[in-house]
Amino acid sequence: MEVNGSYLSPYFVTGLVEGEGCFSVSFSYRKKLKLGIETRPSFSISLNRRDLNLLKKIYEFFKRGSIRFSKSDNNYKYEVRSVSDLIEKIIPHFQKFPLQGGKANDFRIFTEICKDVRSNLHRNRKHLPIIIEKAYQMNPSGKRRYEAKDLLRILDELKV
Repeated sequence: MEVNGSYLSPYFVTGLVEGEGCFSVSFSYRKKLKLGIETRPSFSISLNRRDLNLLKKIYEFFKRGSIRFSKSDNNYKYEVRSVSDLIEKIIPHFQKFPLQGGKANDFRIFTEICKDVRSNLHRNRKHLPIIIEKAYQMNPSGKRRYEAKDLLRILDELKV
């Protein structure tokens, strides 16, 4: 793909994600939801401000998502959170140009979860615990706001 006069190889994009990208699924408590837990898959790449132009090329490459400054780590982040964009654009890229390292397994699980969310299984009391368990197999050293056991306890306490 040509972006601003330079070619951005899909293999380069996959390699960059292997090093600087993240497939993640976060959970938040939301009282207004029937099960009380919101499920949010996302794909992101974080880079130092000196590489902002590269993130802009990534944005043009996928034509989805957004770029924002992250104060927490003083970097810029390209992020795609729309489940339909993840399923229609991001996942097919990595199926065609597969990851070769440790993120390959995270991607496999991420793909399953995105499909579950698209099918509204995250709103199903029996299936949400399965999604939570899968999500916590990804990024084992990553930071999480809630522990899986706390989310599962909330579901157990729910009288639905």
